Amino acid sequence: MSTTDTNTPDAPDARLIIAASEIDADLYYATHFLAPDAFIFLQTETEKILLVSDLELDRARTHAQVDTVLSLSRYQHTARRNGIENPTSLDALRQVLQEREIKTLLVPRTFPIEAADHLRNAGYRLSFPPGSFFPRRECKTPDEIDHIRQVQRHTETAMHTAIGAVREAGVQDGVLYLNGAPLTAGAVKRLIALSLMENGCTARHTIVACGDQACDPHNQGSGALRAGQMIVIDIFPRSDHTGYFADITRTIVKGPPTHDQRRLYETVLEAQTLALERIRGGENGKEVHHAVMDLFENRGYATGEIDGRMQGFFHGTGHGVGLEIHEPPRISKADIPLRPGHVVTVEPGLYYPGRGAVRIEDLVVVTPDGCDNLTSYPKELEV
Repeated sequence: MSTTDTNTPDAPDARLIIAASEIDADLYYATHFLAPDAFIFLQTETEKILLVSDLELDRARTHAQVDTVLSLSRYQHTARRNGIENPTSLDALRQVLQEREIKTLLVPRTFPIEAADHLRNAGYRLSFPPGSFFPRRECKTPDEIDHIRQVQRHTETAMHTAIGAVREAGVQDGVLYLNGAPLTAGAVKRLIALSLMENGCTARHTIVACGDQACDPHNQGSGALRAGQMIVIDIFPRSDHTGYFADITRTIVKGPPTHDQRRLYETVLEAQTLALERIRGGENGKEVHHAVMDLFENRGYATGEIDGRMQGFFHGTGHGVGLEIHEPPRISKADIPLRPGHVVTVEPGLYYPGRGAVRIEDLVVVTPDGCDNLTSYPKELEV
């Protein structure tokens, strides 16, 4: 029997999502059916239903983890018999709702406004939840953790390829050269993409940022890589097969780092170690984050806007990872308790233009008395 997340007397009759599961994590989570075009998902207390085009009908009946798969064209035909001249998918949906005597619907915050207006004008009552649409998505099952662990292994392989290219490169006038050409951020990202593709994963927005570029945490990096400068490599791919993400960041320097660079790196590593020691079921993410902030402050690394640019530690300590690369929970200033089964990143960082940037990121599963680190790739500054 399929059940909704809420079971109170005031709960809506059904949950409704209209989206493409290729980009909507909640819809994929509910159906395990991957499709590039929008389709209709309806969930009552006893039934999960898909309403799909004839193009997807057989595939949905074979692969979707639902109770019932209905033909969109059949219900459009029913709508036509009921007097609607050119019925749309929403008219077909209304036939299904009437057939099952559904009058109130819980929808996601991203629900299409056209669909909301159509249903409200037809007398249906729509509401959305205050938090996650499927709160149980936050705590991963053992199978989900295995999926994420597998992607993380492929991500570490790609990281090894990237760092290996920097290690192998020679230096000419401060610029890294490999195979007779400057080693660029783009070239390293292509090596990463190829490694991931060979393992059935796809990454977008991979970061290979050198020097001051890395002081903007989301700068993807460009141009030639240089010796003696911090290089931040952040890889967060998705499995083409399971849809789950992984995430890892390492910071390296080609050649001997300066004393200031090494101290910066060791301080971030100390902060990450502290966070990893604090994480456990029942611990508040806010307290973990504040502990990291306090450590940086006590080591003399201030955070704030300097010369019009944020410097120091100005992002969260971590975020949830699953069917989305950023999903609840957060380890940040927000008051969010951690629970066993949460899969979160632990990625403190320090960013100072002219001095360097460091971010070190592992991916962990929260357990009742600590955390299980899904990341095994070594942490070394000099290559």
